[in-house]
Amino acid sequence: MWGDNQMSTQEKRVKEPAREVEGGEVKPNTAVVDRARKITEMADDLIEEIDEILEQNAEEFVKHFVQRSGE
Repeated sequence: MWGDNQMSTQEKRVKEPAREVEGGEVKPNTAVVDRARKITEMADDLIEEIDEILEQNAEEFVKHFVQRSGE
């Protein structure tokens, strides 16, 4: 039941082809490329933020992680 709903959501998300064909030449769809670039930048920013937090609070993070996994 949940899987069926998830599939329909994924199918709705894919509205445009990843490539456009013009005169026999295949070109990347600029909307898809721009969206992928933006998502990649957001992921990189998030990873950088996590890295900075871990550098500042590594010892506290490890203590908390060990304490929670031991429960």
